[in-house]
Amino acid sequence: MRPNRTMGQDREALVRHILKLAEDIYRAIKPTVPPELLTSNMTVAQLRVLLVLYTEGPSRMSSIASSLGIAVSTATGIVDNLVRKDLVMRGTDPEDRRLVICTLSSQGKETINRLWAVGQFHIEKLLQGLSLEQLKKASEVAEFLLTNVRTKNTSPS
Repeated sequence: MRPNRTMGQDREALVRHILKLAEDIYRAIKPTVPPELLTSNMTVAQLRVLLVLYTEGPSRMSSIASSLGIAVSTATGIVDNLVRKDLVMRGTDPEDRRLVICTLSSQGKETINRLWAVGQFHIEKLLQGLSLEQLKKASEVAEFLLTNVRTKNTSPS
């Protein structure tokens, strides 16, 4: 006789199953990276800084470093290179002019937007061929996930 699984074990098994399905989906759609990104002289570290500035908005150097788990001096060097490439701009904090605030330039925003567009293309490809009923279920799951993320982002840690 098989012992009853606890709710925690069932939940864990379902999470592992969903993660496995996500991996299988990723491999099946064979995501691509924009060719200009592969041939650019942008490093992974520079791309990470651009993503931080895109998701968190204008940020102090210490915040960028903290988000990436790197030293402020390392973040400064990366930002210096991004400024030279016209992907990031530096400005001062209006409340404290000693503080440097980094923001994406229009070219930096364009670069990140191209990456998001590739992601959206793959999601659209993934949804093609689903029936209206299946799309409604997918939409419902996406809404559950968004609500969960928003709840976690607003609740105290």
